[in-house]
Amino acid sequence: MSVEELDAHTIRSYSTLYTRFYRFVGEHMMTDLKYPMKDNTVPVWAVPMYAVLLPVVVFLFFYFRRRCVYDLHHAILGLLFAVLITGVLTDSIKNAVGRPRPDFFWRCFPDGVDSYDKWGNVVCHGEDSVIKEGHKSFPSGHTSWSFAGLGFLSLYLSGKIKAFDRKGHVAKLCIVFLPLLVASLVGISRVDDYWHHWQDVFAGGLLGLFVATFCYLQFFPPPYHTDGWGPYEYFSVQEQSRLNPHLSHPANGSNAQAQEAQALNQETGRRTSSMDDIESGRK
Repeated sequence: MSVEELDAHTIRSYSTLYTRFYRFVGEHMMTDLKYPMKDNTVPVWAVPMYAVLLPVVVFLFFYFRRRCVYDLHHAILGLLFAVLITGVLTDSIKNAVGRPRPDFFWRCFPDGVDSYDKWGNVVCHGEDSVIKEGHKSFPSGHTSWSFAGLGFLSLYLSGKIKAFDRKGHVAKLCIVFLPLLVASLVGISRVDDYWHHWQDVFAGGLLGLFVATFCYLQFFPPPYHTDGWGPYEYFSVQEQSRLNPHLSHPANGSNAQAQEAQALNQETGRRTSSMDDIESGRK
């Protein structure tokens, strides 16, 4: 086969693999792409388990405790928004960038015999699916999904346990940072497995955390807010019920939260009254 025929064959092969962009990979770049191929420490099927199902279990725990259907609905909806948007953005960027993985050499040349065309670009002779997967390094999908799901869970927990109530409870911060620690360890495993460069993991973490924060704030106040423990919809219904007493109360046990808030306001009123009595000398 002549050089021209080989080049034409290479172009046709890659055109079937990459519909958008195929990144040039020259011989001088192979120094950083010869890491060994390894299995995933965190398998792909495990990502939805801890990034989606685990947060849903936590949401259900708070639902059975407080019986607020608004909180459960908006928490699940926000979580699904976060992971789905992150997934679409991650795959789109992967296909647009086409960065080779650290183990690309062995994906391209499984027998260890490298080959290049007249422009210095690789002429791979490995499996098409393996080569295609080798061009999806940036950003890390494991990391972006982990920070999207577990980042959303961290924000949710910080609001529920009132981690930013200015009382200095270190234990609350440990609970808030635990999901982020798990997501970080998943990202580290991607570098240890030679599936990603550290820049891929860093970008994936930022992407997932940004989308999680954006989606969370669509349904919940900021965790440091006074009303950060509940969704916007709950307080909206409470306000409507206050303005129009003839309206029905929030559904599915949300009255428990209303009674809790009312009791807290009464307790605060009693404390204020006691302080006034002390200052006026009546006690």
